[in-house]
This record gives sequence, structure tokens and C-alpha cells, in this order.
Amino acid sequence: METQKKPKRTGSRKALTVVNDYLIITIGLLCYTAGWCIFILPHGIVGGGVSGIGAIVSYVTGKPEAVSYTFFLVNAVLLVIGIKTLGKAFGVKTVYAVFVASLLFRVWPEIIPESFIDSIALENSKLLCALIGGAMSGLGIGMAFSRGGSTAGTDVIALIVSKYRNIPPGRIILLCDIFIVGSSIFLHPELSIGERVANIVYGYIVVAACSYVVDLSVAGNKQSVQLFIFSKQYKEIADMISGEMHRGVTVLDAQGWYTKQDEKVLLVMVRKVETNYLLSVIKRIDKQAFISVGNVMGVYGRGFDAIKEKKKIAKI
Repeated sequence: METQKKPKRTGSRKALTVVNDYLIITIGLLCYTAGWCIFILPHGIVGGGVSGIGAIVSYVTGKPEAVSYTFFLVNAVLLVIGIKTLGKAFGVKTVYAVFVASLLFRVWPEIIPESFIDSIALENSKLLCALIGGAMSGLGIGMAFSRGGSTAGTDVIALIVSKYRNIPPGRIILLCDIFIVGSSIFLHPELSIGERVANIVYGYIVVAACSYVVDLSVAGNKQSVQLFIFSKQYKEIADMISGEMHRGVTVLDAQGWYTKQDEKVLLVMVRKVETNYLLSVIKRIDKQAFISVGNVMGVYGRGFDAIKEKKKIAKI
């Protein structure tokens, strides 16, 4: 009987994981599209990605629904590339994301009252709206990334490159979006050059805020720290780290120059989210322990990140 229950539990856990993934992606899409529809589009700002292309088409045609249609059509092409490169699981989630985001771009303007947009966005400065809108869109993209999905567009390019290179997704998106935002210089010929350049600057602010928040939300939990632990009870602390936390510990020989006594120093690498727990346990073992904590650029190896190698292209 027990052997028959295990597959059911495993299946139910997988189902809950899938539901949770799609729920997080949906919440991220709500945040992403709301940032655009409330703060960015009403001010006539062109941001990055396919949404930025949709914004340009919308401003040129004078039709707000053009954002939704352009977003869907352009992403339909990019989805084919994403599915082939990143796998079918990614493709399914991204197809879902594109459909939902396209629908939300169409529905939000009809649901959100114009008076609300006027009071929260249009009556405030463009700079504030660019920062808030960029941050909201970045948070939404990051939530989708964390669950293996994407809002497609330049996000697909970012995931493809980050799959083979140790480059933050936000930086890739930033580079890809420079051209899209810069092309808005040709919009609104009735405006002066200064005003058009100002709009480009606001667009770059949106892109910068978006990419910064994406990096924080995607890579925040992957950041690592390096600890040097000085304690006479180093054996107990080392046993705790290796036994309870399942992290490697390196014992270094050292000499205190003031006391001229030989000591042992523990070198430990852990995730940033594990730091508070580790510090509390160390202090529980030895309240007099001296600890140095420093952020590191990257940790590669077992239990941390893997070094991504460049795929060789066969010469014909």
C-alpha cells in the first residue's frame, strides 16, 4: 500500500509546483502590464522590449490597442526561436505569458478609470512615473524569469544569452533596448529636438530601472558571501556548518601577531539568504567569535553556480 501512495504524493507535489509557477507568472504579468498602462504609456514614453515597439506603433497610429496587437504578433515570431533554443517547457510558459500579457494590455485601459491614471500618473512628473513604471515592469519580468517563463521579446534574447554566458539578464535587455528607445527620436516631429531628446532620456530611465530590478529579483537569492570565522570553538562550528547546513568548510592555519599564538580560521562560502541563520548559530556556539563577512562576485562549483561554457560552432 505504501508503494502505491508515493507516486500519488509525487504527482500532487508536481501539480502544486506547476500551479504555483503559473500563479507567480500571472502576478508578474499583472505587475508588468500595470506599470506600462498606468505610468509609462499615458506619458507618451517609449520603453524597451516589444512593449516599446508596441508603444511606438500606438503613438504613430493613435490607437491604444495597437500595443496589445503588436506585442502579440512580434512575440509570435520570437517564441519559435525561444522554444527551439530553451526547450518546450519554457515555450509553454512563455506562450501563456504572451497571451495573458497581450490580453492585459487590451483590458487594463478599459478597466482602470481615467481619473485614477490622471491622479496617480499624469498629475505627477514624468521622471517619477518612469521610475515607478520601470520598476514595476522589471519586477514582473523577474517574477516570470524565476519560474522559467518570460514576457518574451528581448527577454527571450536575454535568456538565450544568459544560458551560455555568465551575463546578468538585465544587462542584456538593456543593450537590446537601446536601439528601440533611441528610435523614438523620430516620433512627434511637431516637438522640438530638446523635447524629443528628453523623451528618450525618460525612456532610458524606464529601461535602466527595469533592468536593475530584474537583476535584483532574479539574482538576489543567488548572491553569495564569504565568511572568515575566528573562534576557539572552531571544531563545533565547522561540524555544525558541514552537518546541518551541508556547506563546505576550509580550516586555515593562522597566527595572531599581537598574541603570537597559533589559531584556526574557518573559511566558508554560503548563499546570502543563509547568512543570518549562520551568524545566529555561530553566536550561539561562541559569543566571542570574531566574524568577517564579505560579498563575492561569484561562486562556482558544487552547491553554487555552474560555469557556462561557450558552445563550439562547427566550421563548414
